[in-house]
Amino acid sequence: RDIGAYELAVAMEALGAGEILLNCIDEDGQGNGFDHDLVGLVSDAVRIPVIASSGAGKPAHFTEVFNATKCSAALAAGIFHRGEVAISEVKDHMKGNDIPVRV
Repeated sequence: RDIGAYELAVAMEALGAGEILLNCIDEDGQGNGFDHDLVGLVSDAVRIPVIASSGAGKPAHFTEVFNATKCSAALAAGIFHRGEVAISEVKDHMKGNDIPVRV
């Protein structure tokens, strides 16, 4: 039977998961931003931390996902490894938009 991200997240929390690393394969490597609908759906459904993954292409994408959803964290890899965006740029953008971040 088919099971969606919502049902899977709820089931994993019930089974004792401590957090969910939510990867949206449709956005992975696209650089268009995080999937706010998916991240919002899952972060609203569970009480454990949800880490948004896949889709970041610029610093504003991090600020946007925190403002649009209840995710606890967001990550990216490719944009940093390829040198497209510096981690300090993301932190500065978030700090400038009143999103708590360690600098």
